[in-house]
Amino acid sequence: MASSVPRATPIPDSEVEVTAMRAQGAGGQNVNKVSSAIHLRFDICNSSLTPDHKQRLLALADQRITRDGVLVIKAQSHRSQEMNRAEAWGRLQELVDSVAVAPRVRRPTRPTLGSKKRRLEAKNLRSQVKILRGRVTE
Repeated sequence: MASSVPRATPIPDSEVEVTAMRAQGAGGQNVNKVSSAIHLRFDICNSSLTPDHKQRLLALADQRITRDGVLVIKAQSHRSQEMNRAEAWGRLQELVDSVAVAPRVRRPTRPTLGSKKRRLEAKNLRSQVKILRGRVTE
C-alpha cells in the first residue's frame, strides 16, 4: 500500500550555511549575551536538487527567497540554539518537500448539457420572481 505523504527530499549538510546570532526582542540578559538565534541559508540554484525542484522552489511567492535564489530562514523562538537549529532545518525540509510533487495539470472541461439547462431554468425562474415584484397594472 503506497503512502500519500511525499518522501523527504534529502538536503546535504554541506549545502546549508548555518549561522548563530543573538535573538531580537525581549528576553532579559539571556538575549543580550547568548547567541541562540539561527540564520539558515540555502542556495537553491547551486544545490543538488533536481532542476524541476529548483524551478518550483524559485517560483514560490515566498519572501524568504532572495532575488539571488537564496532561501533564508531565521529561527529564534526557543531559548536554546539546538532547538532553534532543529526548527530551522524542519522548516527548510518542509518547504523543500512541499514542492517535491508536481501539481496536477488542469485540463479545461466544458459544461454539460444538463448543467446549461439547469442554469437557464434558474435564470428564468429568478426573472419571473422579479417580474412579479413589479407594479400591478389592470
